[in-house]
Amino acid sequence: MTEEKTPVDAQEEVEQIIKTARTLGVEVDETDVAQWLAAMAGSEAMKWDLDEDAGVYGHEITLLDFDKGSLERYRRIADIVQLPDLPNVETAVSLAGSAAQGVIQLYPGDCDYFERVNIKAETQEEACRILADLMRDKALTKFEGPDYQLLEVRFGTWQEDVIKDGEPIGNGSPISWSADEIKAGQMQVARASGEAWEVEWEYGCLDPGWCKMDWVVTETERKGVVNASNMLDVTWEAPDGSITPLDGFIDPYFQEVYLEADSVPLFSKLAEHISPQALDEYVRQITGEVYKYTHKHINYGKVAKRLYNVFRLTGRYRAAALIRELFDEPAALLYQVWSLLDTIDDAGKPDSTIDRETLVQQTDDLIRDVVETCEGPMETEIVMSLIKMRDSLTGRVDLGEGWSALITNARARVEGLVNEFFKAKLMGITEVVEFLEAMEETKKPGF
Repeated sequence: MTEEKTPVDAQEEVEQIIKTARTLGVEVDETDVAQWLAAMAGSEAMKWDLDEDAGVYGHEITLLDFDKGSLERYRRIADIVQLPDLPNVETAVSLAGSAAQGVIQLYPGDCDYFERVNIKAETQEEACRILADLMRDKALTKFEGPDYQLLEVRFGTWQEDVIKDGEPIGNGSPISWSADEIKAGQMQVARASGEAWEVEWEYGCLDPGWCKMDWVVTETERKGVVNASNMLDVTWEAPDGSITPLDGFIDPYFQEVYLEADSVPLFSKLAEHISPQALDEYVRQITGEVYKYTHKHINYGKVAKRLYNVFRLTGRYRAAALIRELFDEPAALLYQVWSLLDTIDDAGKPDSTIDRETLVQQTDDLIRDVVETCEGPMETEIVMSLIKMRDSLTGRVDLGEGWSALITNARARVEGLVNEFFKAKLMGITEVVEFLEAMEETKKPGF
């Protein structure tokens, strides 16, 4: 329980936040910060709420950051990526990640969805078969079109070590299926012994594991493309009403905004099975990701996003408020540029059905964003890479195998700028430094 503050205490906290923000060189709206702090002080850690006017619901704190003005857009994309309800299948689709925090994250990278899928079946094996059919049917129905293209599906868990496309994959790893492999219903790999092995789609039923579907989607009205993913949290409901998660764990609901009020009954039913320790487990998990992105795969943009979620859910509102202000800074726009480079890479391949003119327009927008955000030699190098990309998309030049190298180079340069910006700002927040130091002392993630 957070200690209740008097009006004087609250005003002093706002003034302290503004003072620190000025030291960091970050602009702060005093009224907005005061209103956010007041809302956070009155929230509860595990409480979820329904916005009847918008027809959305989710964790009470998460709804504070959701931009309802984008709801039509996200529902339109959800029509492409979400699994359908059937007589024996209940679903609840939600928006997750930075796209669910549109009030503060003005430059979200991808469009990430999270869908709860509850399958009613006589046995768990039957539920797995139903899931396999659901996912493949969805993949084939939304395989490609003028405004979308399937990229990849993760379904199943390897039960032994294999080699695919010359790369070793360990036992227990998720199985990634390319669009063509899904259409064929099989993939070619080699066992560790070197023996050729034709793996059928149904192999994934042995252990569905981490299920995820990825598309690239064209948004004509926005003149751009976006990666849209759907992470599935699948449960089996037995005839006796018991609920079993197919991946061994029912995910908590701390990051999602659910887009269909009609799915409240399913959400409520599943929420009863979420562990009372879910918040503590979530914080440990996110802390582990902070460790990963500060040690193994350096990405201080992702660190900022995860620290914001940890701090706002654990009552460290001053630090959360400061991190919250970083996401709409002009330099934060580069995070979106970074993500969109991958999207253009996927959509710009020769066999892509995505409209080329849309990609050209989006590349022009990226050039403008970099010019407005960067300065110096780094700006020139990134802009030149983007111009070469544009020339390739229009057919003015043929980069051939040089296309991937160009994307990789531009992405690395933007990545460096993003890391530089977020790291410098985060290290200016006392609570962040203390958090990272405490994490470092444990010598492991998830302390």
